[in-house]
Amino acid sequence: MVTFTAMDTHAPPLTLGTAGHIDHGKSALVRALTGTDPDRLPEERRRGISIELGYAVLTLPSGRRLSVVDVPGHERFVRTMVAGATGIDLFLMVVAADDGVMPQTREHAAVLAALGVRAGVVAVTKTDLADPARALADAPELLPGTEAVAVSAPSGEGLDALAAALERAAGRAPARAGADGPLRLHVDRAFTIRGAGTVVTGTLWAGTAARGDQVTLLPAGTTARVRGVQVHDAPVDRAEAGQRVALNLAGVAVDEVARGDVVVGAAGGGSSASGSARAGSSGGGALPRATYRIDAALEWAAPDRHPQGGARVAVHHGTREVPARLAELGGRYAQLRLEQPLVPVAGDRLVIRSLAPPDTLGGGVVLDSSPPRHGPSRDLLARLARLERGEPEPAPEPPPPDAPPQREPEPLSPAALAVEQELRAAGSEPPLDAELDAAAELAALRAAGRAVRLGPAMHVHPDALVTVRDRLVALLEAEQEVTLPRFRDELGTSRKYAQALLEHFDAERLTVRRGDIRTLRRRRYGKAH
Repeated sequence: MVTFTAMDTHAPPLTLGTAGHIDHGKSALVRALTGTDPDRLPEERRRGISIELGYAVLTLPSGRRLSVVDVPGHERFVRTMVAGATGIDLFLMVVAADDGVMPQTREHAAVLAALGVRAGVVAVTKTDLADPARALADAPELLPGTEAVAVSAPSGEGLDALAAALERAAGRAPARAGADGPLRLHVDRAFTIRGAGTVVTGTLWAGTAARGDQVTLLPAGTTARVRGVQVHDAPVDRAEAGQRVALNLAGVAVDEVARGDVVVGAAGGGSSASGSARAGSSGGGALPRATYRIDAALEWAAPDRHPQGGARVAVHHGTREVPARLAELGGRYAQLRLEQPLVPVAGDRLVIRSLAPPDTLGGGVVLDSSPPRHGPSRDLLARLARLERGEPEPAPEPPPPDAPPQREPEPLSPAALAVEQELRAAGSEPPLDAELDAAAELAALRAAGRAVRLGPAMHVHPDALVTVRDRLVALLEAEQEVTLPRFRDELGTSRKYAQALLEHFDAERLTVRRGDIRTLRRRRYGKAH
């Protein structure tokens, strides 16, 4: 373990993430640098490989402390690696001297590029087993402009030089603290501590977290109160953006929260001090919310990694991965139509991977975190280009003097919002209206465009309906026709829901039914759609 006596108390908090191929010595290097073994599971220690995310604290030569996230290197755990990497500010790429650059080294580098993480260091390990010259020479090609240091974790040779290089990289890394925005923490672990209750951990992307804050867990909408806050296993009054944080939550059971959920400041409460410069803002302090659509600017790792429009891909955001349909909007812009909700804000980074075989295709940045469903147009491309440049939205034109006054919509009651959240969480399998016992609330939601009648006895959230519609269109474009059993299997649902949805799309004139077979109504949904 490398220790230092100087203390930099003014540097903003940062999180360092490891990267690299399996068995190249990431965890051993973290142990040598910090004195903490990031492999905490018995299976990890028995097999000698990392399976889950590991955590430690690194003290740099100045005394500055970095939160460390150690990621697994096996190809089967890339999604876990991405979940850990989405919250980091700088990287420690590990390359073994005896192997050199390997497939997961390259894929982890592609993930870092997709996330926009540019600051970091390459550590060439196992110098006690092989000459590091080849790996040191390959590092600039893999990660241009990155300093490379040869090191041996068992002997300690090179550890001081590596720590000094990390100090320099930390000085170049953009910090998350400083911009306004509400509390936002993407959960990577949830567990119970006897006598304390539910605890969630993650990197604080924006805002501050303090004891007594009222928070909401998205996308479910569960509310809770922060009973206690810890940073690096020590209780604190307040945690800042950029720190790895543990929140003890009251009012929520451990089985109601999991990796991929997002803790945000509750409406009318919570912290709002500092936000994420790199992660973007949430619209002048507006609370993030769950969405099924994202407009984004995307870049691909290579020309042959660019999927065709309409392809299903995996979208990684925060600590959550969801399947989505890619709708091209022109140039670098696309709409991601999600099959499950994400909780992004403008400026957040995304990683795009193929579903089968799994591979990192590229990534990009969120431009609009809750757009309507649309196709390409000249006006849209101009708007997305303005958003990418960070220009504000133009103010709407005032109505003509003789126009009748616009009536403000009635605000939805807390009961109606609760019913909406229940419908949103239910997705394409909503409860019966009788089970909800909320006729007035459903009527208010229909009037606000936030619930759609599905047959005579159910309502569905419009976002879920759009997701199912996109899947049905893609299925019919691929197979030309569909039966009720085939659609049921595609959704993984019951006959009751599949039939109600198909009958809705028949009535909507999306599909045409002939006997037991349905096809697309080509006048509306031909190739131009």
